[in-house]
Amino acid sequence: MSVVIEDPSGDPSADLERGVQLLRQVQSGERGALLRIYRPDPTLAFGQRDIRLAGYEAAREVAQQHGFAPLVRKAGGRAAAYHRGTLIVDHIEPEDGSVMRQQIRFETFAQLYANAFQRVGVNAQVGPIPGEYCPGDHSVHGTPDESSPRKFPVKLVGTAQRVVSGAWLFSSVFVVEGSVSLRQVLDGVYQAMGVAMDPTTVGAANDLLAGVTTEAFSAALLEEYREHATLIGL
Repeated sequence: MSVVIEDPSGDPSADLERGVQLLRQVQSGERGALLRIYRPDPTLAFGQRDIRLAGYEAAREVAQQHGFAPLVRKAGGRAAAYHRGTLIVDHIEPEDGSVMRQQIRFETFAQLYANAFQRVGVNAQVGPIPGEYCPGDHSVHGTPDESSPRKFPVKLVGTAQRVVSGAWLFSSVFVVEGSVSLRQVLDGVYQAMGVAMDPTTVGAANDLLAGVTTEAFSAALLEEYREHATLIGL
């Protein structure tokens, strides 16, 4: 499996669309299985259901006021925010009958990602937490211990899939650092849309364990991947 580590282009829309472009290349046989990893510029990615809400335009304005580019993604549920303190991983593979394995991928990747956080000392578990933003049955959340500065569980990973004939894209956002700005923008956006969300669920790995960095987590994630695949290109 090839690993492609990218810098953000300065155009969040193009960075979001690149995942779909790579999916098409894998689908056509131009590329094989790959991991695309990057730390994005501040982006507020709305889901398809969000754009139908009366408060959507107001929510876009809130995102812009906080310095987050408002975009609409083709996969996933409700609005999610990310910035340079997060890591985005697009895992893309060719596979016939890939629609049939969607549920299995959610379960498999959620556990893999929880294991990666555990490698850096974060108590990560699979499952939703009450009131989380962009809720999902296979969210990965972190729980605080006695030494944690935060006292509530926080969402650490959000995932989404896009499946085409002969290939699939599993896209994930890992929140490692810088939760304050994410909490502020998501709280404002969800209020504008009139969608219930508990802002205490918005957090980062380093809220639970001081000193965790995006670089350290990225290395841990790749180590976890090496337990399951041969990585090339590093």
